[in-house]
Amino acid sequence: MSRRVVRQSKFRHIFGQPLKADQMYEDIRVSKVTWDSSFCAVNPKFLAIIVESGGGGAFIVLPLSKTGRLDKNHPMVRGHTAPVLDIDWCPHNDNVIASASEDTTIMVWQIPDHTPVRSITEPIVTLEGHSKRVGIITWHPTAHNVLLSAGEGNSQCGW
Repeated sequence: MSRRVVRQSKFRHIFGQPLKADQMYEDIRVSKVTWDSSFCAVNPKFLAIIVESGGGGAFIVLPLSKTGRLDKNHPMVRGHTAPVLDIDWCPHNDNVIASASEDTTIMVWQIPDHTPVRSITEPIVTLEGHSKRVGIITWHPTAHNVLLSAGEGNSQCGW
């Protein structure tokens, strides 16, 4: 006589509710490039997402206050010549974001408070020091304007 044992779950009576269409983002072409970093970054003002882009890497910046369907011609942040692998917001300035790319560069961008009409193509600064692609970047949590990066080939840089 066999007896079937079913493991009890403490979550069996919990049900989620989907968000309404006016509370979510839709039609975002998220990048398919694989790396050990996340494809998005968020701060109190903006959500940034690495997206598929022809002719180099790009990411979009969306205000948290504006949700809904994303326009196909939404302005992007473009400047890298290869796919973007990581993005990170500055913890001391909500309008500054850094991006790392397969093109071995790191770019720091100033994002305006209003939604731009055209794509942003000029970074504040371009950091060059890695010989292979840069996969991970992070801002120092307490020191102002200190950025750390790690790339392929076990290279790390402090900026």
